[in-house]
Amino acid sequence: MWPVIVLFLIALGTISFTHYAYRWTNPKCKNGKLPPGSMGFPLIGETIQFLIPSYSLDTPLFIKTRVSRYGTLFKTSLAGKKMVITTDPEISNYIFMEEGKSVHLWYMDSFDNFLGESLINTTATAYIHKSLKNLLLNHVGTESLKDKLLPKLEVMAYQALHSWSTQPSVEIKECTATMIIEFVLKEQLGYDSTKSTNNLVKMLSEFIKGIINIPLNIPGTTFHRCMKNQKKVLELMKDILHERQNSSAEHRGDFLDQLIDDIEKEKFLSDEFAAVVMTALVFASFETISTALSVAMMFLTDQQSPLVVNQLLDEQQAIISRRENPNSQLTWQEYKSMTFTSQVINETLRMTNGIPGIVRKASKDVHINGYVIPKGWIIMVVQTAIHMNPDKFKDPLSFNPWRWNDIGSNIVGKSFIPFGGGIFWK
Repeated sequence: MWPVIVLFLIALGTISFTHYAYRWTNPKCKNGKLPPGSMGFPLIGETIQFLIPSYSLDTPLFIKTRVSRYGTLFKTSLAGKKMVITTDPEISNYIFMEEGKSVHLWYMDSFDNFLGESLINTTATAYIHKSLKNLLLNHVGTESLKDKLLPKLEVMAYQALHSWSTQPSVEIKECTATMIIEFVLKEQLGYDSTKSTNNLVKMLSEFIKGIINIPLNIPGTTFHRCMKNQKKVLELMKDILHERQNSSAEHRGDFLDQLIDDIEKEKFLSDEFAAVVMTALVFASFETISTALSVAMMFLTDQQSPLVVNQLLDEQQAIISRRENPNSQLTWQEYKSMTFTSQVINETLRMTNGIPGIVRKASKDVHINGYVIPKGWIIMVVQTAIHMNPDKFKDPLSFNPWRWNDIGSNIVGKSFIPFGGGIFWK
């Protein structure tokens, strides 16, 4: 009797798994046709292939292979999520313009867990995004940069460069990340990071490694290390917040002061939410900038880039020669006159592969190019592939700042998106 029952259970399990696997690999769409593509294995999808490291600034092989096979819009599954990926500038621009209509901001589960539900569950509303955007722009936007931050940034850079020059070697990404974190903590949160025993650079860097991984919180996994640091980072931010709230010192007028003022005015702002916003500010500041600076240093120290370095030096020396006092601080007018420097920055941002992609979630069925992206599916825009499109950027793997002399606004608007797109970025 028992052998029959065991065989029956095995057969039932096999049939159930086969049925589940078939439904996974062949998802249905009630209102149209899904984009072409493969869903990979059940649950893990194509995550393993996606996570294979790329040692090139070119479009990752995972993306290039599927674009050649399926086109610039294809379906897949990553980290347990059904997903559509696009490398097409027009489709990407359409997705960004649909923000708040048929799509909304979304974050990978790793991001949700790292920052906590207080931010993720509320930032879906345009009102809260607008409030946070205004808060940020008041302290890190163009006007703040022009009036307050530029001279401080110059001093920070000089001090860092002087310190590095006394060392036999430096790890550029780690050193620039530390420099930026210390600057943001001091200028925006009034906190001296040198007093902390926590290595914020290391803790926040672990987040990047865990962002696309399946959120499996067991010892030994990348996600587990990410979550171990999550509590430490948020607790540190709460300590900084509470210390300022309980301080009788004069109002500094920095980001943290305004955040505390807003806590008293806005219903969605709590101490926990404020700590999450502070964490997001520090993280967003250091990761993208340190990555871009590392890429810039790589190209500028390459033996094939002497013309770039020479023209940069000529531009900077010309600015100094026009000063009454050669040692005076950099002015906003001087900064805005750096035409070639701006081209070098744009070219660096074009070639910087900082994040896997920009993600949104379909809040209702999205009809595009004869296909349907079903409600609830994730949409990923791979800006690296857009920036490396040879139809838009000739010889895209070549570091060529002079290409920006002839690039029109139509290319910049849709094919150059280093900072993403959508209503939050306008």
